[in-house]
Amino acid sequence: MKILVLSDLHANNENLGKLDKEFAQADAVIFAGDFAECFKPETGKEALNTLCTRHDTIFAVLGNCDEPEFIEELEDQDICVEKTLVFHEGLAFAGSGGGTYFTGKTANEREEAEILSDFNIVKNSVEQTGDQSLWKSLILISHNPPKNTKCDAVNAELHAGSQMFTDFIKENQPLAVVCGHIHEGKAVDKIGDTVVINPGPLQEGNYAWLEVEKAGDGWKVSKTDLCSL
Repeated sequence: MKILVLSDLHANNENLGKLDKEFAQADAVIFAGDFAECFKPETGKEALNTLCTRHDTIFAVLGNCDEPEFIEELEDQDICVEKTLVFHEGLAFAGSGGGTYFTGKTANEREEAEILSDFNIVKNSVEQTGDQSLWKSLILISHNPPKNTKCDAVNAELHAGSQMFTDFIKENQPLAVVCGHIHEGKAVDKIGDTVVINPGPLQEGNYAWLEVEKAGDGWKVSKTDLCSL
């Protein structure tokens, strides 16, 4: 399966129109949050509508620049994976939106524990079924990145991600994690066996590919590519 990975559009809808070929090649699309321009949450609606015209299979979460109530718009478009577990073609997707507290001025800043609690549905499912193989087919989508990877590096000294998220990934080892938020953190990295990918901001023309294929009772990441328009 070939997945087009996007994040941090910030209402630069023109860049969506430059990805016609990529949308046509994609089996699915992941959007890791920030539909709206920073401090202009009203711009998110047009960005969402534009994205939803591009592909039929989209899995999305909110960013820190998107108002929490905007989740209803994602649900209406049937692309929301926040606080839920969605199955598609043998893969599982779960999501968490918003960013950890920083300036206190953007629309959707949350406590670190609250962000991680959105993934409780996955842990509960594994505990109830006893089926640990779910992790081998699970892609987590979080606007906020895990801490101490290339994907949350603001610079060589500052990592702005979530340590709780890193610990969660280390413990459970999902197939892959898609994040955004840190515009400087365009990168592919690993936490244990888990591939972590931040495509960089589509606002600035960045996107990525995540390709996965069946492997035993789960899946494996066969290829990742960081791209620019």
